Amino acid sequence: MTDLDLLALPVAGGTAEAHVSRPESGHGPGVLLFTDAIGLRPQIAAMCERVAGWGYVVLAPHVFHREGTVADLAPTADARTPEGRDAVMAQAMSRVRRLTTDLARADIAEYVTALRGLEGVDDGPLGTTGYCMGARLAVYAAADHPDDVAACGGFHGGGLVTDDADSPHLALAKARAELAFGHADGDRSMPPEAVATLGVAIAEAGLTARNEVYPDAPHGYTMADTSMYQERGAERHYDVLHDLLSRRVGPGRTG
Repeated sequence: MTDLDLLALPVAGGTAEAHVSRPESGHGPGVLLFTDAIGLRPQIAAMCERVAGWGYVVLAPHVFHREGTVADLAPTADARTPEGRDAVMAQAMSRVRRLTTDLARADIAEYVTALRGLEGVDDGPLGTTGYCMGARLAVYAAADHPDDVAACGGFHGGGLVTDDADSPHLALAKARAELAFGHADGDRSMPPEAVATLGVAIAEAGLTARNEVYPDAPHGYTMADTSMYQERGAERHYDVLHDLLSRRVGPGRTG
């Protein structure tokens, strides 16, 4: 796994650690990557490195900075086994619940500013992508910063459609980004009716999007350090994300 390369970002009330990956050239368009519930760790750094290899400067913030440092929250069980993943997720989900929408959206504004200010980030549109709970954060980034974010990916996202007034799907009315969602098949946190409701919200917002269910892909299919990893789904996600970023954020963008 790739080592973390951490820096400190200013956020309300303190700082948040973040990992940054850069392309060989040292510069490129900026991409904000939001982690799953397990948080910032070598697997996320490896994913950042892959995206950076396409020519982007990638920033992955430690969204649970109020709970402790990256080292403090590092998984203590091997999530590559079902039992280990269950133990890791039991610890993680309480942190997820405490990261309220209001706190997350305030932090996201700081992350966007930090990405813009990173050495080597080109002027122009930004991209964002998120995984599991991070898909919600990516949607909020696109909705709250429409002048910045031109491409938004969300993969095996949970809770993108809720009955709450701050449901992520409702925020899409403010976005202008092109979207790509790759839902896990049979995901209880994103059932077929929620996928359909998300599609209606996308259409009503007039946005271009892929809103797809990946056959047989389990929730968490991109995460190679867990028992939910599925190579087929993970590679499909990279292809979709690469295409999206290339067209909307990359140097040769068409939109």
